[in-house]
Amino acid sequence: MKNFLFQTVPVLHFGVGCLAELPGQIAALRASRPMIVTDKGIVDAGLIAPVEETLKVAGLAVTIFDAVTADPPEKTVLQAIDAAKSADVDIVIGLGGGSSLDTAKVVAALAVDDAQPLQEIYGVGALARKGLPTILIPTTSGTGSEVTAISILTTGETTKAGIVSPHLFADVALLDPALTRGLPADVTAATGIDAMVHAIEAYTSHNGKNPVSDMLAIEALKLLTAHIETACSDGSDMIAREAMLRGSMLAGQAFANSPVGAIHALAYPLGGIYHIPHGLSNALVMPYVMQFNLEAAAPLYAELADALAIPCGAENSDEARAQNLIDHLETLAVKVKAPRKLRDIGIAKEATSELAETAMLQTRLLVNNPKEVALADAQRIYDAAW
Repeated sequence: MKNFLFQTVPVLHFGVGCLAELPGQIAALRASRPMIVTDKGIVDAGLIAPVEETLKVAGLAVTIFDAVTADPPEKTVLQAIDAAKSADVDIVIGLGGGSSLDTAKVVAALAVDDAQPLQEIYGVGALARKGLPTILIPTTSGTGSEVTAISILTTGETTKAGIVSPHLFADVALLDPALTRGLPADVTAATGIDAMVHAIEAYTSHNGKNPVSDMLAIEALKLLTAHIETACSDGSDMIAREAMLRGSMLAGQAFANSPVGAIHALAYPLGGIYHIPHGLSNALVMPYVMQFNLEAAAPLYAELADALAIPCGAENSDEARAQNLIDHLETLAVKVKAPRKLRDIGIAKEATSELAETAMLQTRLLVNNPKEVALADAQRIYDAAW
């Protein structure tokens, strides 16, 4: 067996009501001046209120930065860093979806004396040291950002770049399924499929695949596929909500160690150019990238199909079972009403060439794909998705 490395957050607290543990976790980190990094949607939805109240009851004065937007641009992150320094905060709390959590991680890393410039920390392993303590609290079940050492920022008009470093791991991940109750069906569907993609790509990654990430990916995919329909149809079903959040977290731990590939690489231009939410972008290209990967990844897809107990019919080959997995996931996506074609969200056929060229810039991700992707391959995948 080959050697492998597996890393995750040191403290993970999961369960309905665990938000009440926040003041104690802040104290355990010897901090007392928290800043919450979030977005106005979280504020307007009232989700920040219980967090604020929990901290105020504990006698903690709170600074709030609520200007995070989807696919956070560098200027927003720099504004948040300035706000943290001005308030002399000593701990950063990320609250929200992946954009808020990713922003919080970078703010914590750079809101310290003698921090590196933001431009120097892009890529893998460029961040030299840990910054402020971080507590991450997800309100969606998709990105798994609370347990990853990755932040994705928008670096230009249409481009995204990743910061990957173990120094970005949160000190504490607090996952309270009550904060996901009532999440809209379209957001539940898109983020849920995003988490499924994390599990699938972690299981088939060309780099970093290991027994621990495999185990987590399988359990994540079981939970997500079994509960996404209920979570979308009844946003108050806490059994489904808990399962979705747990599945998202497990998938996050898996891909934090066994990184994602071409589905994400081809999804990023949809977010960068057209500002399509990340989960939906993954959902749109997922079946077509998986179909492309079939030649190389059929045995692994077949194992996932077996883990989900998908009926295989008379044909029991790896290829047939792998195709059943792709078909099963596509059926689920249709059932939860996720848009299935690029044209359904207003993208013109002529745009696929720009999308393909932009996707090829995502070399950090493409090297993890089980099958090499050339420009012509990316073009064909987008054409199929159109």
